[in-house]
Amino acid sequence: MKKSNEIIGLPIIGILDGQEIGKVRSLVINPDKQSVDFLTIEHEDWQTSVKAIPFKKVVGIGEYALTVESESVIIDLNEIPIANQLVNKKIRIINSKVMTRKGQLLGDIKEYFIDEESGNILGVYMNMNGKELTLKSENVITFGKDIVIVNEEASVSFLSNPLELVEAEETVAKTTVSPKVEEVIFPNNVLENDEIKALKDKQVELLVGKTLSKDIYTTNGQVLFPEGTVLTEEDIFRAQEIGSNLIIEISMNVEA
Repeated sequence: MKKSNEIIGLPIIGILDGQEIGKVRSLVINPDKQSVDFLTIEHEDWQTSVKAIPFKKVVGIGEYALTVESESVIIDLNEIPIANQLVNKKIRIINSKVMTRKGQLLGDIKEYFIDEESGNILGVYMNMNGKELTLKSENVITFGKDIVIVNEEASVSFLSNPLELVEAEETVAKTTVSPKVEEVIFPNNVLENDEIKALKDKQVELLVGKTLSKDIYTTNGQVLFPEGTVLTEEDIFRAQEIGSNLIIEISMNVEA
């Protein structure tokens, strides 16, 4: 789960070449689906058109960057009518008033929370008579341009802690009964998705022989690769096993 302000402003990194594509400028909200469908991009060279990334093309959202496979996932909103319509609706959520369907004003929204895997809006964080409370999206009827309309149950359905949104999602996931399927045994050589393998191979190709310009640390604070290390295939394989965030950090701190 991410707050919107944890996404806006993040550098956008293409994994295939390890380069920054731009920064997240804004989140484009689909009020009917109650989700973030696109991320607009801030880039000094793109002044004449609005560029964006479909949320479904996001690989990951970390503390330091948002990652996509490559610059090829970027679209021009002027060429996608549905996306352009969503942008023009200008749904902002933050600072919107919260009102019940019968016209009772409850407060105003300070932040909202997003499922970083799906883009779904999980809930909003709002001020109600000086109290900061969280409300699940299931209570929302309409995300409007200036006003968010909620059902009558909203006034008695507040959560005291935003983390309860995640707990609620996990509870639903655990109680959802999946249809039984027969187990299929695949040979070891096809377990890894072809696209993932191609991506890892490209990372190796781009990083082997590059020199690190700073120390690279593990999550527990130990130096994994010291400054000046000339990267080998084994180094990159090791980093790939730890996670994509480490590969991104390495990509941003190498010299030819």
